Amino acid sequence: MQLYELEEVYATECVLNDSKQVYHEMRDIKSWTKEAFVVFFLDARNKVISREIVNIGTLDQAIVHPREVFRTAIMRNAASLVIAHNHPSGSTSPSEEDTQITHKMREAGKIIGIDVLDHVIVARDGYYSLLENDWM
Repeated sequence: MQLYELEEVYATECVLNDSKQVYHEMRDIKSWTKEAFVVFFLDARNKVISREIVNIGTLDQAIVHPREVFRTAIMRNAASLVIAHNHPSGSTSPSEEDTQITHKMREAGKIIGIDVLDHVIVARDGYYSLLENDWM
């Protein structure tokens, strides 16, 4: 798996308790012109261990596989994770692919014991939480 420049190991107490905080942490990515798939790896108290871009895609897709995400989660000793990506189009509505990858990630997480807490889609002017909108 290729990890991109934006890998950040958090030294401060950044705790993700809701999707608005995820949106805030994605402020540097939300206006990119290509989709970027980001994973926040969390400890047992939802403190961010690290934030990593797992894939930078095209204008309308970023392909990611649970294998890459959970390999890194295990290496980071994460208890849970939040997945997020931007929509360069400006729409925050989830696509069919977005809901499918959410389902795949959750199923993989259940098998290995690392919870996927939310999938947040961000754009310049807002965000959409699949958890808050009953997709999870």
